[in-house]
Amino acid sequence: MQANLTRPFKAVVLGAGFGGLAAAIRLRARGYEVTLVEALDRPGGRGRVFKQDGFTFDAGPTILTAPFLIDELFELSGRRTQDYVRIVETKPAYRIQFQDGRVFNYEATATAIEAEVERFDATELEAYRRFAARSEATLQRAFVELADQPFSKFTDMIRVAPDLMRLRADQSVAKAVGSYIQNEQLRQVFSFHPLLVGGNPFSTSSIYSMIHALEKRWGVHFAMGGTGALVDALVRLLREMGGTVRYNSRVTEILCEQPEDIPSGALIAPNNLSRKPVVRGVRLKDGTQLEAQIVVSNGDVANTYRKLVQARYRSTWTDRKLERQRYSMGLFVLYFGTNRTYPNLAHHTIVLGPRYRELLADIFDRKVLADDFSLYLHAPTRTDPSLAPPGGECFYVLSPVPNLRGSVSWELEKERYADAILASLEIPSLCPDLRRHIVTRRILTPLDFERDYDAYVGSAFQFEPILTQSAWFRPHNVSEDIHGLYFVGAGTHPGAGVPGVLCSAKVLERVLPKTQFP
Repeated sequence: MQANLTRPFKAVVLGAGFGGLAAAIRLRARGYEVTLVEALDRPGGRGRVFKQDGFTFDAGPTILTAPFLIDELFELSGRRTQDYVRIVETKPAYRIQFQDGRVFNYEATATAIEAEVERFDATELEAYRRFAARSEATLQRAFVELADQPFSKFTDMIRVAPDLMRLRADQSVAKAVGSYIQNEQLRQVFSFHPLLVGGNPFSTSSIYSMIHALEKRWGVHFAMGGTGALVDALVRLLREMGGTVRYNSRVTEILCEQPEDIPSGALIAPNNLSRKPVVRGVRLKDGTQLEAQIVVSNGDVANTYRKLVQARYRSTWTDRKLERQRYSMGLFVLYFGTNRTYPNLAHHTIVLGPRYRELLADIFDRKVLADDFSLYLHAPTRTDPSLAPPGGECFYVLSPVPNLRGSVSWELEKERYADAILASLEIPSLCPDLRRHIVTRRILTPLDFERDYDAYVGSAFQFEPILTQSAWFRPHNVSEDIHGLYFVGAGTHPGAGVPGVLCSAKVLERVLPKTQFP
């Protein structure tokens, strides 16, 4: 039940990533008194910025789709995105390179993609069109109509069950693509997208095949100045709206009370609580307590529950249940800057290795570090040269790897693995003579994801997006255990990726109590 309040209530948002920033902006627009607390010394979360030796590196994410979701945040207070940050489309959206040297230039328009499919394998054009029609239908229902709708009750899931059956959500993305397209390389072109949100194409629900249609409808974009420029723009917007941002403010506990201890006049009356504990605020590492009637976590859901909410308050998301969930793969990310440029590169390059399904099984199932790899190479200076010193280029290369449930010793392996990746890029069509021209570098492994981002088992995207961990089966935006505790970000509905976490803040807005000033 939503209550009309007669005074602004206090909300604390944990984590200044995209989900937390979007949630804080939407809360402030609704009249909440908002404090955004960030454990690190800068905003962005996994989208923060590293500056090193004159180079500006975006930690990630770097692929921006559905930019209208950014526009919506500025429009809430009558502002315009373009007055804060410039967002441009990248062309091609991706360049996909295979081990045999063949290249697929993935343009984010129907006409361009059809022409490239025909050039690559003309016999697959009609099959591609049938797959594209399915992707478009899935996008319309699963994203346009449902991505910002709450799945807080099982009846919400029952309501869409016929659609899930019709869209064959029980199939994997790889199986869905393979039911149309026979060319093995084109199957990889149109099935790799789940890796962008932490899923194995061979087990992720075919609902995620909608990403192809999403890219065609809205394009693939980049913020000039890097992803950090977009983060800074959102922080500036929040502050102009009257929100407070605190850095170096790690939360150590979400404070809760049992219903009988709650004073009258609280946000939700005690007789409506169904005996669930209620949020009272948060405690920071330095001992400071921030009172709040609403706490929104943009942090890792598993660790929010495990580390910040006492076990006695959790009847649904117990430690045992959290341990039983399937978590996304980890990421190995190598940032490096060069003293020369590589003008033939695309902004985004996907380098697919000699194995596809077998490599994914190594990563997700066997959880072993393979000798081969598939890579995402990000070259932002192709679009914005200001991110590197004159005559230089900045990059990051990302390799999906097992999360920490595997037995990889990253402290022993990381330098060897980094050198092997760099050596693999030294081909004429990518970065010839690369290692001689690297002047700075930095490495992130799943251990760093666990330490810096508090990611449970070092997973890069929290819960693996299989069907039984999606929508109602995912941790809810409205906590099942604690009144007044909410979630946004990759670990809740609708899931990972910039569009997903931005939509999670829209879901939040739909389920929060309404506020009004006296």
